Amino acid sequence: MWYGGTIAKLASENYEIHTLIVTDGCTSQYRDDPRLDEIIVQKQKEAITANTLLGVKQVHFGNLPDMKLDTLPHITVNEVIEKVVREIKPDIVYTHFYGDVNLDHQMVYRSTLVAVRPLPNQCVKELYCYRVASSTEWSPMLSQNTFLPNVFCDISHFIDRKIDAIKAYQTELRVYPHPRSKEYVQAQDLSVGLKYGIGPAEEFMLVRKLC
Repeated sequence: MWYGGTIAKLASENYEIHTLIVTDGCTSQYRDDPRLDEIIVQKQKEAITANTLLGVKQVHFGNLPDMKLDTLPHITVNEVIEKVVREIKPDIVYTHFYGDVNLDHQMVYRSTLVAVRPLPNQCVKELYCYRVASSTEWSPMLSQNTFLPNVFCDISHFIDRKIDAIKAYQTELRVYPHPRSKEYVQAQDLSVGLKYGIGPAEEFMLVRKLC
């Protein structure tokens, strides 16, 4: 959702794109809602629709409990990510930023590092962190939590597709001026592009690149 322009751009260049959603995104937020199972199914349907609009080949679901990854054995999260890495053998991986205010995001980052550690014959050659609206920018402005982008992707030809995908993800979409509104996303992408003399753009932190 938050780097959908880059996903759409890579898909247009014939990259095979897979998305892994580690948690169910529901069990904590809607734990007292009798419609919990229905909400989980609805979220997954929306995720598949949004990713399909961007050109993603397959969406994988880890179905771990949301907002509780820090209470699980570290290996449990590791195994969800490692399983997908073994199956699809990606050469590029994008993951959450380690300084996000969302603790689940921090745990996913740590487990991603384990899953793609540079052992002999590791398929992953590039690892990036991406910005998540309403999480990355809400961390305290401390040196260890600061998102320092150093890779910028011009998504001028894909911004409309990104917005269409965001609108398809209704359970995650919020009303302006919330950061998870389409207006915020458009403004953020325009701002990033203006800083580097290009059209709407998405920004990333390069963690590792093997050449």
